[in-house]
Amino acid sequence: MTTLRGLLGRKLGMTRVYNSQGQAIPVTVVEVGPCTVIQKKTREHDGYNAIQIGFSPKRLSRMTRPEQGHVKKAGLEHGFYHVEEFPVEDPDSYELGQVITLQELGNINLVDVRGVTKGHGFTGTVKRYGFHRGKMTHGSKCHREMGSVGPSTFPARVIKGKRMPGRMGGVQCTVKNTLVVDVRPEDNLLLLKGAVPGPANQFVSIRCR
Repeated sequence: MTTLRGLLGRKLGMTRVYNSQGQAIPVTVVEVGPCTVIQKKTREHDGYNAIQIGFSPKRLSRMTRPEQGHVKKAGLEHGFYHVEEFPVEDPDSYELGQVITLQELGNINLVDVRGVTKGHGFTGTVKRYGFHRGKMTHGSKCHREMGSVGPSTFPARVIKGKRMPGRMGGVQCTVKNTLVVDVRPEDNLLLLKGAVPGPANQFVSIRCR
């Protein structure tokens, strides 16, 4: 790819906009950029061409010594809360410390949004996987229990991968082919149709299709 086809951002929340026909469209407002180039990776040195960019400034006092050295090597006086790599064809066309904004993505129509989903804590199988519950009649002792988990004689164990109660959410998720409803580069805002992973203020990665 000749140019950078993605940026880092932060989910601000959801609202609605109206099209020319007066129809309400649910959108997620994402703050995209500005991002700063921290490192350049080349095929000769690293085996692939890419640039490492950071989003949301972070004080050096909040960083470890190796992290401080990494950003100081780029000539920066602060770090970033969200750091990620994006492939490019020519890393030398970017400079360390260069600020990249939403305007440089050009005309975009579809994007892939990657983030961490909302955490729901420890949940049962009814909420976690949509299992059917038991009868709610008087005397029933299996209202929301999961029931049998496997055979007894053979193999006499619970099969690996059995869907059971456990921690729900808090995993990385990618929503593909999300429609871009509006681009507001002067405010660094991207309006995406529908929902994207994570709660408000969750860091997300935007990649153009």
